[in-house]
Amino acid sequence: MNLSDLNELDINNIANWPMPARVFVIVLVFSAVLGLGYWLDIKDQRAGLQQAEAKEQELRHTFEQRAKKAANLGAYEQQLAEMKESFGAMLRQLPNKTEVAELLVDISQTGLAAGLEFELFKPQSEVPKEFYAELPISIRVKGDYHEFGNFISGVAALPRIVTVHDINIEPDKDGKLTMDILAKTYRYMDEQDEGGAQ
Repeated sequence: MNLSDLNELDINNIANWPMPARVFVIVLVFSAVLGLGYWLDIKDQRAGLQQAEAKEQELRHTFEQRAKKAANLGAYEQQLAEMKESFGAMLRQLPNKTEVAELLVDISQTGLAAGLEFELFKPQSEVPKEFYAELPISIRVKGDYHEFGNFISGVAALPRIVTVHDINIEPDKDGKLTMDILAKTYRYMDEQDEGGAQ
């Protein structure tokens, strides 16, 4: 087949064309169909596939993080139980309304037992917090360093929580020392107290 034969080909009678011309037309049509199929359908599918692969990576990362958390769930639950138990023990160290007066007596008795002379023992107004109330107590005592140490040690050994703040020790005119402190004790506020505080 030569080039002059191509001019004689009848477009309406493709079945009678020579074999190389038919193969060429079939390859051309097949290529056009493939190109058109890619353009109209496969291109969008590839974009969707890339999005799905990115989503898969994100989900895989999320799954791995959650799997790590799930693997440690037992340890987290045990830690939470220990924290609840510890919180309950601390909560029991907070006096309720009726026990605050006893605690104030315990603090003053601890100072007297240490050999201190009280010049001031003044409970101040309660300061409500989230689930507890803070009761500051201004204290001024006279004594020496050993007596102060015994007093602070005795307060720390009380069964209820008492913290000591703003310690100031100065010499007195008669050769003794004066210690000013702000002791804070705490009490648990029940729901009635919390409702009144809000």
